[in-house]
Amino acid sequence: MIRIRYFARLRERLDTSEEQLDWSTDTATVAALRRHLCARGGVWAEALGGEETVLAAVEQELARPETPILDGQEVAFFPPVTGG
Repeated sequence: MIRIRYFARLRERLDTSEEQLDWSTDTATVAALRRHLCARGGVWAEALGGEETVLAAVEQELARPETPILDGQEVAFFPPVTGG
């Protein structure tokens, strides 16, 4: 089981801030999780699809698409932010 958290505009578009998901660790990467969530279709595909710039973190560390996700870990998705 992994915990997925959504921040900023993603939280608003998906109408949820977090969820728990049973997830196989055999092929568990950030990219695979994103594809799995996009397969839900509708707003999920729009918010997390390839056209959208979305960052990810695993256990509060910035993650790349190939970053593995292990059972019990937390994954966060969020839009890029700018400072000023």
